Amino acid sequence: MTSIFMQDCTRADISEAARAGAAAVVPLAATEQHGPHLPVFTDSLVCEHIARQAGERAGARVPLMIAPTLPIGCSDHHLAFGGTLSFSSTTYLAMLRDLGESLVKDGFRKIVFLNGHGGNEPIMHQTANDLAVRHPVWTASASYWSVAGEALRSIDASRVGMVPGHAGGFETAAILALRPELVRRDRISQGHVRRPWINAGPPGAFLGRHLELTGYDGYTDSPAPATPELGRLYLDTIVAGVADWLVRTVRAMEEGERKP
Repeated sequence: MTSIFMQDCTRADISEAARAGAAAVVPLAATEQHGPHLPVFTDSLVCEHIARQAGERAGARVPLMIAPTLPIGCSDHHLAFGGTLSFSSTTYLAMLRDLGESLVKDGFRKIVFLNGHGGNEPIMHQTANDLAVRHPVWTASASYWSVAGEALRSIDASRVGMVPGHAGGFETAAILALRPELVRRDRISQGHVRRPWINAGPPGAFLGRHLELTGYDGYTDSPAPATPELGRLYLDTIVAGVADWLVRTVRAMEEGERKP
């Protein structure tokens, strides 16, 4: 196989990888408002970086193919602020199912969704479940902040604000590391109204408020503490965690295939 990235391959390359047992990894992102200072492509820039870097690391140890990043997700909760492209939850569920069906027809028997936007997460998990119900395939799904959560806590990533938050210190640091020219530093606020109910309650619970699902004025916390150095540290930590998760996940699938 000449490349692990599907967009670089021919149909024969992809078919051969599927027959050989490669897992298809589908990165999921978004195009949505990110406060007054970050580009609307923030989630896609971060997710694409993580998928490519972690995919290359993991691909040296287990057979993988990385599909093109899906740059539009379920972002209806951002539409009120403008600058957002979104699919409704029902449309997005149908789209992800169609993508999964396409991969099954392409011959893949292992399908992994890797997510970089919070609004996609429940729909992604449902899709992975539905595909495993309908077809004799293995599926997995996770958001990068969940996969790398323990590692991020070990380096005190929350020192800049919510992790991952939305357009706050964490994501601003990531874009300062990846594409600093896209950050409107003149629009970075030193303070920001924090909503204590965000992420409140027991793990797995949902608590939302109309027009504030992503925090006051469409972002969760102040971007002021962000630096490029912290962004590089956070991204490197995430890449390592996601690469390890991909390896462990694919190996678990392979082990499962060997058992009756």
